[in-house]
Amino acid sequence: MTTALEVASAVRDPELPVLTLADLGVLRDVSEEDGRVVVTITPTYSGCPAIDEMGADLRRSLKSAGYSEVEVRLSLSPAWTTDWISAEGRSKLAAAGIAPPARIGPSVAGPVPLNLVPPSRQVACPQCGSPNTSEISRFGSTACKALRRCNACAEPFEHVKEI
Repeated sequence: MTTALEVASAVRDPELPVLTLADLGVLRDVSEEDGRVVVTITPTYSGCPAIDEMGADLRRSLKSAGYSEVEVRLSLSPAWTTDWISAEGRSKLAAAGIAPPARIGPSVAGPVPLNLVPPSRQVACPQCGSPNTSEISRFGSTACKALRRCNACAEPFEHVKEI
């Protein structure tokens, strides 16, 4: 029998189906005991509209694999960050023509400067690799993605924003 972790790790993200929930880093924990499975996930942000679908997909997949009792829990702390996207997940995004987010690194303790203008980012085109790209829209098909265009090859592409 396939383990609950293997089943849960294979469930695809409903908004970025090139990634699994494990690739995306939202799959936090899977425990099983006596046929009961508890899965803990962290949404990409607290208002993520896909979180209900993620839970339903996890329950459906695990029940199809023979686990009759499945509970999906949400954990909001620590908050999800794009740094949790796996190296394989970043490669899958790029291969699908979606620019992966840059790594942010650990947060610094202390006061956070407030800047109302988003910082300009140099995002490489996933098609040709050129860093000469520009943002068309801060929001793409989902709130976590921006729409960009490559100034070198003229191809539009989405970029997963750093959080």
